[in-house]
Amino acid sequence: MVKESFNDKQSLIDALKECGAVRFGDFTLASGKKSSYYVDIKKASTDPLTLKKIAREATTLIRDMHVDSVGGVVLGSVPLATAVSLESGLPLVLIRKSDKSYGTGGRFVGDVREGSKIVLLEDVTTSGGSVKDAIEAIRAEGAIVEAVVTVVDRESGASENLASMDVKLVPLVRASELVSSPQ
Repeated sequence: MVKESFNDKQSLIDALKECGAVRFGDFTLASGKKSSYYVDIKKASTDPLTLKKIAREATTLIRDMHVDSVGGVVLGSVPLATAVSLESGLPLVLIRKSDKSYGTGGRFVGDVREGSKIVLLEDVTTSGGSVKDAIEAIRAEGAIVEAVVTVVDRESGASENLASMDVKLVPLVRASELVSSPQ
């Protein structure tokens, strides 16, 4: 298996910037914190070339994890998890924020079985709070989550918060690499 090289990471950084996913200025994040940059992965996930690059990079990492499926929390991670599912050939699991009360109901779209190993995809992680609930829901069904692959880790506590749940955060790009890389 080919490990990630600097050129792969730099190519992803360049693609994120070229598609307009990285913007500099004064921003207020969902957490309420202020930031001098904003990462809008929705821009990347709606750009076919950038989405394909993300899927390839994530798939390279996921292959070494020996998982049964890839998952994403509705709605932000759906394009990422779908692209990785297509690239890797692994089944897809979508996790709703709460149970659906109509139709077939439930919290999951796709198979979440006892003992199955699921890796979650995230767009941008700050504290890891949004994915923690999904991990708890999956574990409540007896499935296993040991890792979350994120496109961009803002390096604001997500790694430590997920580690407290025995989950490893695996970033494709760290914010420090993204903002220090030449424009």
